[in-house]
Amino acid sequence: MKKLLSLTGVIMLTAAAAFAGDGKTFKDKVVVEPPTCLFRAGELQLDAAAVGLFYNGGRPAWGGGLGVNYFFTQFIGIGVEQDVVARKGETTEWATVGNLFLRYPICSWNLAPYAMVGGGAAYGCKRDGHGFGQVGGGLEYRLTEHIGLFSDARWIFSSEEPKSGVLGRAGLRYAF
Repeated sequence: MKKLLSLTGVIMLTAAAAFAGDGKTFKDKVVVEPPTCLFRAGELQLDAAAVGLFYNGGRPAWGGGLGVNYFFTQFIGIGVEQDVVARKGETTEWATVGNLFLRYPICSWNLAPYAMVGGGAAYGCKRDGHGFGQVGGGLEYRLTEHIGLFSDARWIFSSEEPKSGVLGRAGLRYAF
């Protein structure tokens, strides 16, 4: 009987040591959180940009613009902007534009390439307004959670002269 009790005791001690683990509790374990993405859903953005407009066969026009964008998800957003450009010795032209944005954030690089499609109206001091459409793409780099740099280009098409051109923007974006 002593042999049986001794054998049972040895088996229980061996089993207890085998199932005991490393002696750490859950509080001792290190949990690594995944890196946060600087591009968020529900994000409101304010843009300030330098603008260049290049029409086929015409001199370039230079100016600036302001914009407001809202991203419903991390990938889909809408925006509205107001751009003002002028050529030396010619009229100043304003453009009010609405856009749909599709972006693909690369969170580990703080980078988001995006595509856009939209349209609006352009008007100036010496001519009537006219509508236009545009399609383009760009790239945004986030310096911090709230501050980013962006650059984009759009192909503009219109039924009015000049019928097509390229508009480029580069600027600063504040997101909150």
